[in-house]
Amino acid sequence: MLKGLGGLGDMAKMMKQAQAMQEKVTQLQEDLGAITVTGESGAGLVKATATAKGELTSLDIDPKIFDPNEKEVVEDLILAAIKDAQSRAQERSRAEMAKITEELGLPADLKLPF
Repeated sequence: MLKGLGGLGDMAKMMKQAQAMQEKVTQLQEDLGAITVTGESGAGLVKATATAKGELTSLDIDPKIFDPNEKEVVEDLILAAIKDAQSRAQERSRAEMAKITEELGLPADLKLPF
C-alpha cells in the first residue's frame, strides 16, 4: 500500500541538500565581501584593492609616478591595477565557489547564480 512512497525519502533528502547549498551560497556571498585581493601595475607603483565580489575598496599610488608630462602613463597604470584586482577577485570568487560545490558533491564546473 505504501510502496510508492519510497521516492519521497529521496525527495526529502534532495530538498535538505538544496537547503544546505542555499545556506552555504548565502554565507559565501557574505564572505566574498570580506575577502580582499590586491592587483598592481608598474611593478607595484599602483595598487588597487578590491573585495572578492569585485568592489574596489582602495587605490594606492606611489607619488614617484606623478609627472605632469606622463599623465597617460599614470592613467594606464591605474586602469591596469584596477583590472588586475578585478581579475583576482573573480579568480578568488570561483575558487571559493569550487570549495562549496566540492563539499556538496556537485560538479566542479557547476554554474550557480552569482
